[in-house]
Amino acid sequence: MSRFDPPVTAIRSAVTRALEEDLTPLGDLSAALLPPTATATAEFVTRADGVLAGVACAREVFAQVDATVRCTWEAADGDTIHARQVLGTVVGPLASILTAERSALNFLSHLSGVATLAHHFVEAAGPGLQVWDTRKTTPGLRSLEKAAVRAGGAANHRGNLSEWVMLKDNHLTVLGIEEAVARAHQWYPGRLVHVECDSIDKLQEALDAGADAVLLDNMTPDQARACVVLADEHAELARRRRPLIELSGGITMETIRTYADVGADLVSSGSITNSAPVLDIGLDIEVD
Repeated sequence: MSRFDPPVTAIRSAVTRALEEDLTPLGDLSAALLPPTATATAEFVTRADGVLAGVACAREVFAQVDATVRCTWEAADGDTIHARQVLGTVVGPLASILTAERSALNFLSHLSGVATLAHHFVEAAGPGLQVWDTRKTTPGLRSLEKAAVRAGGAANHRGNLSEWVMLKDNHLTVLGIEEAVARAHQWYPGRLVHVECDSIDKLQEALDAGADAVLLDNMTPDQARACVVLADEHAELARRRRPLIELSGGITMETIRTYADVGADLVSSGSITNSAPVLDIGLDIEVD
């Protein structure tokens, strides 16, 4: 297992659901017509350049459909791949290969699309600003998509609402920043406390309250730069580590480079997971 693989339980669960969706209630009626002795060799071939992700999911699809199908892979998650490249080979009963084909390609194409878009964001941001994802993921596929983000060279934001405390503007309409941060530290010691700030005044409140991380929301590069200066000065006076500074809100691949030198640590974009186009990958089948 590589560091780009999702948890094995998430892989098995997602594949089980995908196959149930495809095979309930009567199975693959078309494949059932084929003679059981028919066998085939099939190759996963990419039709475009990109970054590969989802190999473990594709492998699991074939394993759940028919354990006699043999899969070998010439590329791994995180690899840069090129048009017409053979990624892997599948050998086994033709009926089983055809039954598994679409689900395997759906996982492979979608997750490779996420990895490819993450890679493009990382390239656009440059070396001084780390890119991470959000919770704007496909329901039920978050662990898989976040693994694909890692395969593309970006980093993962919190995986779910239990990982750390993130105080956004709607939380703060009831609880002020000072009270919310104090309560979070009291109730959940050891958890990161992350505060959304849409102005330099709110940032000052978050710094004074002792936030561990701040999200600068919908700010221009100049506004973000001024906030970073304030955070640096505050940390120096308080003689403690500066909070982690995240940029978010309306930052696109076209504008991300303008934020590269403001001094922030991270930039997040939901589009990496919720708007990634699939990478075109096909399964070329040759009947033996």
